[in-house]
Amino acid sequence: MTENGLPALGSTDRTRVRRFPENASDDRNVLNAILDAGLMAFVAVTDDAGQPYILPVGYARDGDRILFHGSTGSRLFRSLAAGAPTCLTVTLLDGLVLARSAFESSMNYRSVMVLGSCTVLDGDDKATALRVISDFLLPGRWADIRQPSKKEDAATLVLALSLEEASVKISAGDPSDADEDVDRPIWAGHVPIREVFGEPIPDEAGAAFPVPDYVASWTR
Repeated sequence: MTENGLPALGSTDRTRVRRFPENASDDRNVLNAILDAGLMAFVAVTDDAGQPYILPVGYARDGDRILFHGSTGSRLFRSLAAGAPTCLTVTLLDGLVLARSAFESSMNYRSVMVLGSCTVLDGDDKATALRVISDFLLPGRWADIRQPSKKEDAATLVLALSLEEASVKISAGDPSDADEDVDRPIWAGHVPIREVFGEPIPDEAGAAFPVPDYVASWTR
């Protein structure tokens, strides 16, 4: 158990990293840093017919849980709200690894996998969660925009997934070529990938207003 009473990362049979276990991390500060650096998660759910689906969602970390929202009209989100087991993943792609062989060529990445069932948030908890999500994805925007109407609120499901059962895996650095390939006369190494925000582009009506300072200050 960690200081906050949660199991150590990767300590359950379902989350133990078996393939390249040396790339696993049991540090929850690392887990939090990866989640705080991402913007989109992928959430798995299986329907009543046994068909699996993976949903992309914007999210925010709120302490030891992840918050995300979807439509009450979505049967898949309704299934998550009803407590269907799920798997949520976040992956940050940091680079391409160019080895001297096709087999050893790979990617550098930081990834998180979370298992569990979601909890539905209502009332003040729901309103607070929506602001947390907005403040994470669009820092500074909440104070400028219209708040959700009653109709919009009724059409929105806000879900929380505990980070209790989770694992972290990280791959970084140069390729691990086989000894017989190291002397091959070919360039090898890794090519970093960096994510950046572009110049803000207004819509037709927005062109009449300056770009807000909080938007201009966003960085990746």
